[in-house]
Amino acid sequence: MHDQPTVDAVIEQIAPRLRRAREKKGVSLTALARATGISTSTLSRLESGQRKPSLELLLPVTAALGVPLDEIVAAPRILDPRVPQRPTKKDGRVLIPLSHQQGEPRAYKMTIPAHDEQPHLRTHAGHEWLYVLRGRLRVTLGDQDFVMGPGEAAEFDCRIPHWFGAAGRGGVELLSLFGKQGERIHLRTRR
Repeated sequence: MHDQPTVDAVIEQIAPRLRRAREKKGVSLTALARATGISTSTLSRLESGQRKPSLELLLPVTAALGVPLDEIVAAPRILDPRVPQRPTKKDGRVLIPLSHQQGEPRAYKMTIPAHDEQPHLRTHAGHEWLYVLRGRLRVTLGDQDFVMGPGEAAEFDCRIPHWFGAAGRGGVELLSLFGKQGERIHLRTRR
């Protein structure tokens, strides 16, 4: 595992960064060509990645745009991919986010205590996937009522009245994926 991006990865990012910087400043390719003395076609090829960037090209372009060179050439920052473990607790259930809140579907690890066994059906928009890690999970989905064990998974449309909780004497631990728009998981397999 490399902590720093490769040189090729950094060079690949120069073209889109140049275009974004120019567009952010509201400068046309023609105006940038006049300001730098570099032809419009060369600038266009530089921004599309068809022309290899060099200091001879980048220095006048960044100077004309008033953008620091290291903003265009700098290696992308590697963000910490770890998700902060901030569990929340409601009615005895512990919910630990496993995904950053910006995207969907959202992933959670959930622990449901043994005493949480009385169904309270609800509906809402979205699609949910459940995977039992430990214990037994009782699921009520519409007029169906079933129990799932470790290693079992279920998926359903949340507009169907549903509830899930512990079944039996012990609590249950599960993974949940939830998407508000009803996205479906797409698996890619090798052929």
